[in-house]
Amino acid sequence: MKGFLCFFLLLVSCRYLSHAQAPASDSRYALIPYPTSLVAQEGSFTITGQTKLVLPKVSGMFEQEAAQLQEILQNGLGKPLGRAKEAKANSIQLQYDKAITAPEGYSLTITPQQVTLAAKEPAGMFRAIQTLRQLLPAAIEKKQASGRLTLPAVQIQDQPAYSWRGMHLDVSRHFFSTDFLKKYINLLALYKFNKLHLHLTDDQGWRIEIKKYPKLTSEGAWRTFNKHDSVCIEKSKDNPDFALEKKHLVQKEGKTLYGGFYTQAEMKEIIRYAAAKHIEIIPEVDMPGHMMAAIKAYPFLSCTGDAGWGKDFSTPLCPCNESTYTFAENVLSEIAALFPSQYIHIGADEVEKTTWAQAAVCKDLMQKEGLKDVHELQSYFVHRIEKFLQTKGKKLIGWDEMLEGGVNPSATVMYWRSWVPDAPLKAVRNGNQVIMTPVNTLYYDYQPDKNSLFNVYHFNIVPAGLNAGEAKQILGAQANLWTEYVPSEDRAEYLVMPRMTALAEATWAQSKDFMGYQKRLKEHYPRLALLDVHYRVPDLTGFAEEGVFVDQATLNVQKPLDNLTIRYTTDGSLPTGASQVLGKPLQITNSSTIKLAAFTPEGLKGDTYTVNYKKQNHAAPVQAKGLKSGLQSRYFVGYFPTAGKMNEATATGTYTVTTLQVPKQANAGQFGVQFRGYLEVPETGIYTFYLTCDDGGVLRIADRMVVDNDGLHSAIEKSGQVALAKGVQPLALDFVEGGGGYTLKLKYSKDGSEPRDIPDSWLKH
Repeated sequence: MKGFLCFFLLLVSCRYLSHAQAPASDSRYALIPYPTSLVAQEGSFTITGQTKLVLPKVSGMFEQEAAQLQEILQNGLGKPLGRAKEAKANSIQLQYDKAITAPEGYSLTITPQQVTLAAKEPAGMFRAIQTLRQLLPAAIEKKQASGRLTLPAVQIQDQPAYSWRGMHLDVSRHFFSTDFLKKYINLLALYKFNKLHLHLTDDQGWRIEIKKYPKLTSEGAWRTFNKHDSVCIEKSKDNPDFALEKKHLVQKEGKTLYGGFYTQAEMKEIIRYAAAKHIEIIPEVDMPGHMMAAIKAYPFLSCTGDAGWGKDFSTPLCPCNESTYTFAENVLSEIAALFPSQYIHIGADEVEKTTWAQAAVCKDLMQKEGLKDVHELQSYFVHRIEKFLQTKGKKLIGWDEMLEGGVNPSATVMYWRSWVPDAPLKAVRNGNQVIMTPVNTLYYDYQPDKNSLFNVYHFNIVPAGLNAGEAKQILGAQANLWTEYVPSEDRAEYLVMPRMTALAEATWAQSKDFMGYQKRLKEHYPRLALLDVHYRVPDLTGFAEEGVFVDQATLNVQKPLDNLTIRYTTDGSLPTGASQVLGKPLQITNSSTIKLAAFTPEGLKGDTYTVNYKKQNHAAPVQAKGLKSGLQSRYFVGYFPTAGKMNEATATGTYTVTTLQVPKQANAGQFGVQFRGYLEVPETGIYTFYLTCDDGGVLRIADRMVVDNDGLHSAIEKSGQVALAKGVQPLALDFVEGGGGYTLKLKYSKDGSEPRDIPDSWLKH
């Protein structure tokens, strides 16, 4: 009997698992983020004009959410649903459920007879409605009344893994309209984010009205074109996304000024709009550094009376004058009154402290307060500001530089400096709560590539080394969009989407399934198109940027979405919507340059790929005796904007590495490494190498340029091919790190195989 019972339970559990796991690849349940538990059911529920919306008296707290659901459904039905007092067949019920204890938790049950959304709190009900929204046809995002809407039957139990699921937007470097902020908030709501971090002030512009200091916006919100604008204007010649938006340009006294700001009334409306979608807006007023816009308007704020630049960053506020604290407290009083968020972010990062070290008033204050250096002086400033914010009922957030001079456990730390890996551990063990937002993964102003979604999706929110108790101090994660080189709404959306969806799942879902996520994401592009989102078209694959062939080659581009049209040119011009269609594989018999781009049915253009083909013979191997394992690496300390600049410098040391990685002795903030040796090639063929660098790298094999990924940039992969004969081939790889943490990866494939790591046994010197 016991054996039969075990067999029966096994059958039941297998049947349940088949229901629970199948939807990950079922287009009916293309949900992002994926729910904690989803059990597919047979059949569907059809919403018509006769369907009733039920909101029992006990569920009256969900009235606002019921109105938002009506708005969604009205797009598809052409009219709102009628209301009923109790649930019957052909109804959608919003139900209060005190048994759902998780914040933002909810359940959703769809049967052929009825739909029930249940939650304990309005935020949970709102998340349930967003799940329902994603299950509805994408057409509901526009007013396209069909009179009937179909929902797949399903049982969902859901709750978030982390309490902080955030996105950031820098409106200081380039300004964004209130309409765009609402559009941004709508996307956050769709993907179940609950925090919007607005970076409101910086050197390049002050964007929020402060009534006590009107010059902050009358002067500080406007500028003549700066170096970032000039770069964007130059880039806009090839890419219209980089064009400065005319609505943010004004003419004044014969000059063209760029800028803008939000009145307090406008910001109140944005806050109200976000709150209705259960998104908390966290304001950032960066201090004591990044304050040039304020200091230009009110010069008394700096120790020198001037606004300028030091060795690395702009002149900061002077923390040694009481007038500085009067200003800061007056500003923060208005911010605290305006924003209902429990948090206020003060930045406290990248502070140029040289004026502090030189100012007599600071020397006096440091002696009086027993501060041994300018780092402790910054902590003195942060402590005073935090104490003031606490009188307003607010919690202070700052970037992880706050840790350097000491920070109170009550402050919340945003970890961004990925090159300081122990900062989150130090913060947690100091008692601070931490939000993870490391530059190497979650800075969305960095140019995305084909690996970006994978990297974001697999980001470990809880750092290694924390125990279970310490892990609870990690509130969650946030992606940041800094806008020095983001002058338009289209450019912002390109950089954020679809990376936002990967972070949505990484911070909400209890378990991860990247392949399932990729399949589900394909179903979201039509919805994003209807929402007029200028998303980044998925990457084309099947080729290397630098291709070679011995006799001939075939360019066989792989499309990530079936509805894309690939267009190309061979004359060096950029592909347009009128360029020739690449409808089938292209045979290459001569050295040539081909430019490719994918176009969506809505007219979005993907990235332009330049594919250079060269005809070459298999490189003959060299004769080398007495080879040893590994490569020689020459280490250079200093700033090298390009790899070639290392040839003008003297090496600090030479080390042997057994695998292709930066030697452990390379611990300077800025450095370069020259790897030299040989690659023991096991068989003749055409090899493709994939070089990922942050910052720059150049790969040569058999004295041939293979991959040029040079310059200072984020972690981007570039690829190239080389024809190699079996045997020992010379290898040279130059790598430079300009500061801020580095990435160096090299993979290979042969004759179109999947990329893989280069075996250590191939490396010789």
